[in-house]
Amino acid sequence: MIDLKLLRENPELVREGIKKKKFACDLDAILEFDVKRRACVAETETARALLKSANTEMAATKKGSPEFLEKVKELKVLSEKVKELEDNMKEIDYIWQALFLTIPNIPDASVPIGKDENDNVAVSQWGDVDSVSKFAKAHYDIPWFTHYLDFPRGVKVTGAGFPFYRGDMARLVRALISFYLEEARKNGYEELLAPILVNAESAMATGALPDKEGQMYEDTRDGFYLIPTAEVPVTNFYRDEILDEKDLPVYHCGYTPCFRREAGSWGKDVRGLNRLHQFDKVELVKWVHPEKSFEELEKLRLDAEELLKKLEIPYRVLLICTGDIGFAHAKQYDLEVWAGGQKRWLEVSSCSNFTDFQARRAGIRYRPRNGGKAEVVHTLNGSGLAVPRVLAAILENNLQEDGSVRVPLALRPWYGDEFIGSN
Repeated sequence: MIDLKLLRENPELVREGIKKKKFACDLDAILEFDVKRRACVAETETARALLKSANTEMAATKKGSPEFLEKVKELKVLSEKVKELEDNMKEIDYIWQALFLTIPNIPDASVPIGKDENDNVAVSQWGDVDSVSKFAKAHYDIPWFTHYLDFPRGVKVTGAGFPFYRGDMARLVRALISFYLEEARKNGYEELLAPILVNAESAMATGALPDKEGQMYEDTRDGFYLIPTAEVPVTNFYRDEILDEKDLPVYHCGYTPCFRREAGSWGKDVRGLNRLHQFDKVELVKWVHPEKSFEELEKLRLDAEELLKKLEIPYRVLLICTGDIGFAHAKQYDLEVWAGGQKRWLEVSSCSNFTDFQARRAGIRYRPRNGGKAEVVHTLNGSGLAVPRVLAAILENNLQEDGSVRVPLALRPWYGDEFIGSN
């Protein structure tokens, strides 16, 4: 959530930030309700003070005296008044929390202004898209693809978007995950093997709620959500904790399967590996000093880029505009790989700075070296990387004349062979 002090002292700055984003938020109603809430808080505190004073006076009055009996009556009236005000305050706080959580994070000044994904800015590109295999074809059109990636049996067992990877394809997925995690370890990220179910508090802390209810699978009986990304459990690892400034920055990575309903996305190209309900991903997460967060974002982006370079996949980096940036994001880069068979760019990573937005919701702070008041950290995360579209690009870009696919050199220690598949 945003800083309440900022909202009260500079509402126009918040208003302008909201206008730039695609998320609806009635700031006027929120500000009006904030005034009402503060008045209720003041009235409740005044009543509590009167009750305390009356208690003190009664304690100093002789028991059984007319004055004492009068004080008893007064205390009863005041107690009922305080209870009524406190009950009202609970209801107001509940409404206030729901309203306040609808305010998105404010985009950083360096984020380009735009309406939608068409206004995202390409800031860099690596690799030659014309250098991929001249035999490249869409991965789902490779003859042996449907043997190694079984969609019909996935539909039978679960439903559309939940395929089985089998044989060498399962081994190649495992190789990618191992490669991602080992590279993250080399870059200073401590690995966490995280839960894939989280409670509502965890989802709220990262901004998945109330923004993405329609995209998450929910266990309504126990109130859990299947994670859309390891960002959710890993970020919450330090929820309601105070870190030491000397320990910042803190880096963690985590591999998990991810689950997304992808509601409303079926008008897009969803063939093969392009869009799944369950997929594997390694997430990189940082907790950093506020003064270093944008510098750390650039480092995070480079960590993700280096993986694509080692996998020999041409890619480009997009700086996401205000109209396309996420609810909780202050600044966001997307990495897109070139899929030579489909002749299109596929997103494989988002690297984002959330400033203090997630940490404020999650109660994650740091204690300054001088021992002063605890401050809110900044959180960042990025995919390092998702598996399916990277796998699609590898299959398409490395297709050989004989129908096999050359496995990138960086993956061979994990995969064990030079090629996968054949006619």
